[in-house]
Amino acid sequence: MDDYDIVVIGGGTGNKVALAAADRGESVALIERGPLGGTCVNRGCNPSKTLIHRADVAETVRHAGEFGIDADLDRIDFPRIVHEVTEMIDGKSDELRRAIEERETITLYRDEAKFVGERTLRVGDEEIRGEKVVVAVGARPAIPPIDGLDDVDYLTSTDALRLDRRPDRLVVIGGGYIAAELGYFYEALGTAVTIIGRSDVLVPSEDREVAETFTEIARRRHTVHVGYEATAVTQADGRVTVTATSDDGEPIAVTADELLVATGRRPNTDRLAPEKAGIDLDDRGYVETDEYLETSAENVWAHGDCIRPYHFKHAADHEAKYVVKNALDGKGEAVDYAGIGHAIFTSPQVAGTGKTEEELDEAGQEYAVGRCAYRDTVMGNALRDRDGFVKVLAAPDGEILGCHIVGPDASTLIHEVLLALASGSGTVDDVTGTIHIHPALSKVVLKAFRDVDFGGE
Repeated sequence: MDDYDIVVIGGGTGNKVALAAADRGESVALIERGPLGGTCVNRGCNPSKTLIHRADVAETVRHAGEFGIDADLDRIDFPRIVHEVTEMIDGKSDELRRAIEERETITLYRDEAKFVGERTLRVGDEEIRGEKVVVAVGARPAIPPIDGLDDVDYLTSTDALRLDRRPDRLVVIGGGYIAAELGYFYEALGTAVTIIGRSDVLVPSEDREVAETFTEIARRRHTVHVGYEATAVTQADGRVTVTATSDDGEPIAVTADELLVATGRRPNTDRLAPEKAGIDLDDRGYVETDEYLETSAENVWAHGDCIRPYHFKHAADHEAKYVVKNALDGKGEAVDYAGIGHAIFTSPQVAGTGKTEEELDEAGQEYAVGRCAYRDTVMGNALRDRDGFVKVLAAPDGEILGCHIVGPDASTLIHEVLLALASGSGTVDDVTGTIHIHPALSKVVLKAFRDVDFGGE
């Protein structure tokens, strides 16, 4: 059995911990059976957002006439688009692999790992042990138990990012951010998209007002069936038919060339036999950690998509820094998620941070609301945006409790609020006291914060 100072399971953000340990002169085992870089580089945000940028370009051309510019979208070379993005992503993964292999103190294992004891794993035909272990095994698409699904050809998000032939018709099961982003990508490039979502709105984890607005906009682009549960799938003559039933029992049947199943993700811990190492999981299979990201097993830490509460690449990167501090440097520093946000890269974009209005109501927390529509700003009008808005939720003392945006460049605009939360006082004054460039789009954020009414103060 080979012994290491640290064993890192997962070559996504686990790379950061492995490289940091190597920098400290420690012997490292890095285990990754797939391409280096994990979900984000190979199967997630990097390829999806790069592809979505092509969709944004097509959208710009398609709507150029609204601005008095004559432009035609004569041809979309779909195979070229996918090939170029895939080649770029695969190249990044190869770069990461070479960087790891060049480190003398890192041993790279390209196989599946399972715990066989305390900080001891079987990797292929070998057993290895670490004085310390980091679990960063990520997550994968969750496949729901739909009648007939196992007998048909369907796409997951991984497959949909590498499909080299654009389908004429696509049906998507799922109404979350993955369904929204991939539905937008395919629709913008010419596919007729139908989305079947179980909740009564798309992107239901967003603030309700944002989700309702986004759903109405999506109806202009796609055929949207919300409040429907997919119950059966069949395939005939190369086409797939999804049968779904509404909450009140109304059935529908949708036939398409391709089926995309985008019903969320599940942690990869079920492949790891964590119980043999004394690692506790919650009821959904996520690794339970304390505030220092240490698990129930001594000297075993975890981060990324296999733990709660945030399943974003930027959250995993942030957590990796704390694993380095705590597992490698022994600092005992509790992870701080202040200023963490998220975004959905569709048209329009969606972004948010903090609590939703529904969560505040459920908690019985007192709050004030500020809003500004994009159309009430100079740049919003220049963009001809008619639906977008910024919504601010603040406590009576001015503390920022949440901010939610739907509209152009939401993923960028939210950072002003994130900076206030992470590095400022975390209050409305952080934003309203900042001089904003006129007539930049960020004025929509300023106006929303100025709109917060604290009851006559």
